[in-house]
Amino acid sequence: MEKLIIEVQETDEGSRLDKVISSAKSDLSRTQIQQWIRDGHILVSERKVKPNYRVKAGDVLSIEEPEPEELDIQAENLHLDIVYEDEDVLVVNKPRGMVVHPANAHTSGTLVNGLMYQCQDLSGINGVLRPGIVHRTDKDTSGLLMVAKNDKAHTSLANQLVERSVKRVYVALVHGHIPHDLGTIDAPIGRDLRDRQSMAVTDDGKEAVTHFKVLERFGDYTLVECTLETGRTHQIRVHMKYIGHPLVGDPKYGFSKTIPFGGQALHAGTLGFVHPETAQYMEFTKEPPADFKKLIDNIRNNVDK
Repeated sequence: MEKLIIEVQETDEGSRLDKVISSAKSDLSRTQIQQWIRDGHILVSERKVKPNYRVKAGDVLSIEEPEPEELDIQAENLHLDIVYEDEDVLVVNKPRGMVVHPANAHTSGTLVNGLMYQCQDLSGINGVLRPGIVHRTDKDTSGLLMVAKNDKAHTSLANQLVERSVKRVYVALVHGHIPHDLGTIDAPIGRDLRDRQSMAVTDDGKEAVTHFKVLERFGDYTLVECTLETGRTHQIRVHMKYIGHPLVGDPKYGFSKTIPFGGQALHAGTLGFVHPETAQYMEFTKEPPADFKKLIDNIRNNVDK
């Protein structure tokens, strides 16, 4: 394929490679650029470097777009709840218990497997295992996800996430009585040094901001609405644990004695974004699934307020 050659000017001296490429190729997301650098599709003076390489004046950057990989994921009819779909984007209501994309432990039954059956066009930016996937939720978190049907849409939606303009509102049931109606948790999140499989609030973590509003109180439990300003891994689960109110049913960050629910009581209920092609703001809302509502009703009916 045709190569794009860029010679670094003095004005870009010291800038990160991925940032320089992003300025030259605005149709690519930073995530995509970083992956291309790691895969050797972007070279510096014929050398493979890391995405955080600081360029020097005179460096010759070569960009060779990789051939699109053929998707080899098994399409499965999982009867996905497609909330909205057009030529560019798709909004799906993911059920609780479903993994978003295939991995070593989950090669079938994932959201991607279902999307491959119900949608023939998905962006290829994230490769063969995550076609169309712009953002993710945990396996046991239900609710709305946006999916890109082409690379242009994917880049637009990914950039909106980076710019924090996507509206993402979750409903969560947490332990404890939260006395104040509104709150903001501004605490950086990184890998837990004691457990690398978990996240935690850490001094050297990435910025993470969650806004919450109390919807209802039931004695030792509180129903809250959480709005994400950032989108770190396990953000709501980590932040609510951090302030002493972990999610009900959470096997990783919750109390050892919790209501058995088969996973955290968390639902992505509202999703809003600007359409990549029409530039119109779109917003979707979906109520929590039946088991979540039953859990809330049981607590409401059996716990003194």
